[in-house]
Amino acid sequence: MRAVIAEDSVLLSEGLTLLLSRAGFEVAATVADGDKFVEAVTEHRPDITIVDVRMPPTFRDEGIRAAIAARRAVPGLRVLVLSQYVETTYASELLADANGGVGYLLKDRVGQVAEFVDAIKRVAAGGTVMDPEVVAQLLTRRTDDPIDALTPREREVLSLMAQGHGNLAICERLFIAETSVQKHIGSIFTKLDLPASESGHRRVLAVLAYLNSQRGS
Repeated sequence: MRAVIAEDSVLLSEGLTLLLSRAGFEVAATVADGDKFVEAVTEHRPDITIVDVRMPPTFRDEGIRAAIAARRAVPGLRVLVLSQYVETTYASELLADANGGVGYLLKDRVGQVAEFVDAIKRVAAGGTVMDPEVVAQLLTRRTDDPIDALTPREREVLSLMAQGHGNLAICERLFIAETSVQKHIGSIFTKLDLPASESGHRRVLAVLAYLNSQRGS
């Protein structure tokens, strides 16, 4: 599989290149700004991309905005955001894209190389991977939307869904029966007026799409 890395830190870029190469990926390009990232993915059509949020010239949100632009230029492009920051405004827009294959991890919270490589492969395969802290910030951005109607347990289930976990994994983490998880999920989608889906990452994207739609209301 081919990869493109957008990271302005030379040391981190080189480290990611080495890690991906050892994991069996071919790194087609490494770039240090958003414009070059869009050009690189358009040229190489990679199977996975890893993008930092803050890149030149202003080091604010160029990376994630470039990821959104790249997804528009190359529909279905797999994007894993790897950053020190949670950029909620554009993160919800990126994650709400119904094409799947997206992730958002925080650099300081990546604890094991094997788990990180697994996350890359999950996103490359079309799944969704999110750091719990990213989930928490996205789900608490507003206090005047229907998510307030969720029970504490439903919020726990929703948070795990948003991290990309399937029903069985949620059962194991919350120590409840699968029928209970299914009931909670059904209630969540009813309260948020969203249709339930059989696909784990599509359920996550549906919830995030809803939250994103509420930004300007």
